[in-house]
Amino acid sequence: MIRRLGLGLLIAVIWGALSPLLGAQYHYSYLPKSTYATQVFPVTILARHANPSQKVSFTFDPTSPNQPVSVTPVIAQNGADLFFTFYFQAPKDERIAHLPSLDIHESNASYTLDRKEIPVHTLDHSAQKDFCGLIATDCKVLSSQVSLFDTNTTLVSVTFQAHGANPSAIHIPNVLEQGTESVKRAEAKTTIEYYFVLPFDQKEITLSYYNTVQRRFLSTTIATDYQNQPVAAQTELNPQVSPFVRLKQYGSIALLLFFALMFWWQRGWLYMLLVLVTLLLIFLVYKPRELLCVREGTRLFVLPSNNSRTSTTISTELTTRSLGEYGLYYKIKYRKGIIGWIRNEDLCEN
Repeated sequence: MIRRLGLGLLIAVIWGALSPLLGAQYHYSYLPKSTYATQVFPVTILARHANPSQKVSFTFDPTSPNQPVSVTPVIAQNGADLFFTFYFQAPKDERIAHLPSLDIHESNASYTLDRKEIPVHTLDHSAQKDFCGLIATDCKVLSSQVSLFDTNTTLVSVTFQAHGANPSAIHIPNVLEQGTESVKRAEAKTTIEYYFVLPFDQKEITLSYYNTVQRRFLSTTIATDYQNQPVAAQTELNPQVSPFVRLKQYGSIALLLFFALMFWWQRGWLYMLLVLVTLLLIFLVYKPRELLCVREGTRLFVLPSNNSRTSTTISTELTTRSLGEYGLYYKIKYRKGIIGWIRNEDLCEN
């Protein structure tokens, strides 16, 4: 018995010493037991006794419609072992997520991992009326900005940061319009800029997402009351004139009338000077903006961004005044009730 134990120990020591020379051994170290429809989930390949400087390539079966979100894995090292993590998105209308077979190539060896099947469940959110569609291991609102969209509605821009989430699944219930502005991925973390339009008198909105770690819905409330927003949270991206601009206009006219009345009553030259200064102020406030010639076929954006939703297309060449500028964009009024942003490259050349 002692001899057998000694022989087994000797074989284990020899195998441990030779394993790095024989090459790495690859297998899945993590596969989720199940996932939810549209969820982004990780799968991890463990390479035992791997050489960190060894160049390794991973090729999932190209004939499979299911491919990783990013072809570059997230790599972690633990001693002589390497962990390669890829992220996949579960299908929306299927009961099984088919993980394609994987070919792994080193300089002197090749390996194949067989295809896998992961059950897909449908998340029951019928009782969660404010569910925004996101299923993630974590999600938070980084920032929100509120602006006037027109006289009756408010435009809200929200930046989400989520881990293991599918941005295309976002759908906020009970809003007038909505859409994705931009999506940025960094490994499992996704930053999503999203906008939606609400009635002007709606002061807040509550959104919830499903946390796959805590296995429950988590909610957050976003203030959407434009008039009570901090100045930093109000943007000048709004197509309509803000109440603050109107206040400046009406205030300057009131000052002009007051100083003119005081000059007529007191006959003081100081009031005449104040009348002239106020007239200059009114000229600056009401000074017509430059005329713009907009080419036929120009797209009118909701926000000054190439990723923004297009509200309409200008059918004929248009001459109009600029209502504002933001970067390389001009705000214009196209027709009654239709105001948006155009790119400076869409202006007529002459």
